[in-house]
Parts: sequence; structure tokens; C-alpha cells
Amino acid sequence: MKVWERVVEARLRKVVEICEQQYAFMPRKSTTDAIFALRILMEKYRDGQKELHCVFVDLEKAYDRVPREKLWYCMRKSGVAEKYVRVVQDMYERSRTMVRCAVGQTEEFNVEVGLHQGSALSPFLFAMVMDQLSEEVRQESPWTMMFADDIVICSESREQVEENLERWRFALERRGMKVSRSKTEYMCVNEREGSGTVRLQGEEVKKVQEFKYLGSTVQSNGECGKEVKKRVQAGWNGWRKVSGVLCDQKISARIKGKMYRTVVRPAMLYGLETVSLRKRQESELEVAELKMLRFSLGVTRLDRIRNEYIRGTAHVGRLGDKVREARLRWFGHVQRRDMSVISTEVTYVVGGLVFAWFVEECVWDYAITVTLLHVGLTVAVMADFPSTEHWWIAQGSGLVMMIFGGQLLAYHLFRKNFVHPADLQNF
Repeated sequence: MKVWERVVEARLRKVVEICEQQYAFMPRKSTTDAIFALRILMEKYRDGQKELHCVFVDLEKAYDRVPREKLWYCMRKSGVAEKYVRVVQDMYERSRTMVRCAVGQTEEFNVEVGLHQGSALSPFLFAMVMDQLSEEVRQESPWTMMFADDIVICSESREQVEENLERWRFALERRGMKVSRSKTEYMCVNEREGSGTVRLQGEEVKKVQEFKYLGSTVQSNGECGKEVKKRVQAGWNGWRKVSGVLCDQKISARIKGKMYRTVVRPAMLYGLETVSLRKRQESELEVAELKMLRFSLGVTRLDRIRNEYIRGTAHVGRLGDKVREARLRWFGHVQRRDMSVISTEVTYVVGGLVFAWFVEECVWDYAITVTLLHVGLTVAVMADFPSTEHWWIAQGSGLVMMIFGGQLLAYHLFRKNFVHPADLQNF
């Protein structure tokens, strides 16, 4: 059955075009794209000293609430041939289920609403439904982003984001979906005094200072301390799951290191390519990693064994180097992509906020600049903005030089101050 579902899905994808705001189960898109786009957008507004209002909309039992009639309607409206509509209808005809628990199981009963759980075709059908239901209310990227039923609505004003939220609620609930009042949350970036709250049908939406978006924690103040702590916790959770293998003295250190790199480290690295880590936060991650490696190898700090020897024995490199490697890989990925992709487009959202991000250490643009210098590239990057402004990195000098407003400006990355053009000959 799953093979047949994948065949139908492949044929539907050839004729159905899903909106660019949808990230879930779309080719060449991932959770990292959505996380990166949201983080960069928040950084631009924070560094430009402007408010950004974000509402994270959650739908109640989204897959289980899709009306079958709306599904057939959305398929036809998306341009699906009638023969494929009938094929999907046959899959859902006379579908029955039962409830099984500790005391027994119920009799079978008909299921006349919702999508099949565990089906290979259901994710694309749901994306098709969301595409049609939100056609009249969604805005251009990056002001609206969707990952299946996780929706982010952004705006420069609280009144506008509240109005957009009400429009989304009306568009979804009149077609059988349900917006969760308890899980929908509101966050304001660079908040000023008296900015107020957002209401949904007279009910106040919960206001938060941090939100876990697609597994990555974003904070309203632009910091990433909470995300680092979450990554450390995720690493320890993964380590405990395989501690029986990692702490077994009969298993070689090489196998333990391979197990660690396969199970534990991906959990610690998730989403960090989109984050600008300070040295203190990078050290926090490396300290946690070394504790895990020492536990795995059966040594303690009292044994006075150097960290380099621990890493060499387990064949595990420095975590900071892996973070920089992932950041460079993601930077190249963004640079190669078409400008219509949200993760690339939002990188060049200027709106009068171009210059501030060169001086902040805790923003992604600064992090990638320092990373490029760290690996010793001759010409690290050259990016053209929508106008004639451009910037580049002088080889080995630690200078970011840019032409902005017809003037040559330079910022020293390590001294963290601006350099007068007349003094550039000294570098």
C-alpha cells in the first residue's frame, strides 16, 4: 500500500505547485530553512531598533480534523486530474478503526474525517489543503511561514499581526480546522514599553519571551543561551539512551567514538548552523561533550588526562570546529540558492537596516564573517545588495570593508571598532 501511495504522490507533485511559504515535505527545503529565515529576520529588526511582532499559530489535531469534502475540493482546485481524485477517494472509502487499551479493545467504527495516520501520501495531501485554505490570507515571505500545521505570522505592528491572526482563524475555522487558543503564542522582538498584547476573539494570546520553533529555541532578545542549554540537554538525553554501549569496557574506544558521533553529536549540533555562538557558549558545549567522553572512556579529571588525548582516543574532533564547519556549509548552501527561496531572500532584507549587523557579535552575519577569516580564505565572500553597496573581507587583516552610501567604511573584527579610511594603509 505504501508503495502505491508513493507512486500517487510522485504523480501529484508533478501537477500541483505548493506555495513557497510551505517548508514541510517539500523538495530542497527543511526545518533549517525555516529556523534560519526566522532568526535572520529577528536579527535584522533587533539590530535596526525596530519592533517585530510574531505569532506562532498551532492547530488542534490538524491531521484528524481535515474534512474529506474539503480534501476533494482542494485537490480539484489544485489542478489534480479527476482520476487521481477517485484514486485517493478509494483509499479513504470504508476506512475503519478501533481503540485498543490495557483492558481490551473496542469494536470497529467508521472514520469519516481526517487523514490517514502513517500514510506516505498524507503529508502532501495536508500541504495541498493548507495551500488552498490559506490562499486568501497568507502574505509574502518571510512574513508568513508554514511547516505543516505550524504557522508563523510576522508583522511590524501589533495591530497588523492581530488582524492577520484573526483572518487566519476565520479562513481555517470556517473550513473545519481549529486554532488552538492554549498553544498559540505571541512574541515581540525589541519590545518597547506599552507595546500591549495580541487578542484572538477577545481572548488574550499568551505572550512569551522564548519559543521552541521546530525544535530550536528562539528568544525575543536575540540571545541563544537557552538554545545552547537545550542542545546540551539533548546531548545528554542521547548519551543516556546508549550509555549501556558507551560505558561498556569491553567495547573499544574507536567504536564508542563512532557511536557518539552517530547518536549524540547530531542532537547537540541541531540548528546551530543558524546561531551565532559566543566563546562562552561554545565552551559550554565542549565542556558537556568532554564530560560524556570521559564517562564513556572510564576516566575522570583526577586522572589528569588532557582533553586532546581524550578526543584522540575516541577519534572525536572539537565540537566548535564542527559548528563552524556546519555554518560554512549552510552559508554556501544559502549563497547558491535562488533568491526566490525564503532562507536566501530574508538574508538580503535591507529596509534601512543594512549596517548595524556588522558590529554585533551575537548575530549570524558576524559569526559567518569571523568563521571565514578563521579558515583563512583569500577572498571570503562578496555579496551584492539590491543597490550598488557591497562588502568584502581583506585577506588576513581582520577588516570588513564595505561601500555604503558612496563612502568607504571599515570595521575591525578583532578590535571591534571602526577604522577611518585614511588609516587603512596601516593594516
